[in-house]
Amino acid sequence: MTWEYALIGLVVGIIIGAVAMRFGNRKLRQQQALQYELEKNKNELEQYREELVSHFARSAELLDNMATDYRQLYQHMVKSSNNLLPEMTDETNPFRSRLGESEASNDQAPVQMPRDYSEGASGLLRGERPTRK
Repeated sequence: MTWEYALIGLVVGIIIGAVAMRFGNRKLRQQQALQYELEKNKNELEQYREELVSHFARSAELLDNMATDYRQLYQHMVKSSNNLLPEMTDETNPFRSRLGESEASNDQAPVQMPRDYSEGASGLLRGERPTRK
């Protein structure tokens, strides 16, 4: 009889353990699902970053090509205007601000930087008052 009770207790224990594992394992499955989703999102983010880097690299290459083509077109227009319109003065020539050969081979076009100050003193800080007319 004790063997029967022990065997019944073992079977009931296994059933209770299986039920407990079934319902207790739900949180473990949720954790595994979240972990899988996190890894998937990390991979997608990394792939997006790689695409973004390649996009900007290609864009920089295209912009560089465009700048080179623009310089070549401008040089062509300058030479053509000099050859086809030799009687034009520098003031009437639309391409009067010509690029020199050293500037044309440079990677950067000449840029006029704006000044953050005026030409003359305004007298504002000396306490002078402007005269009215």
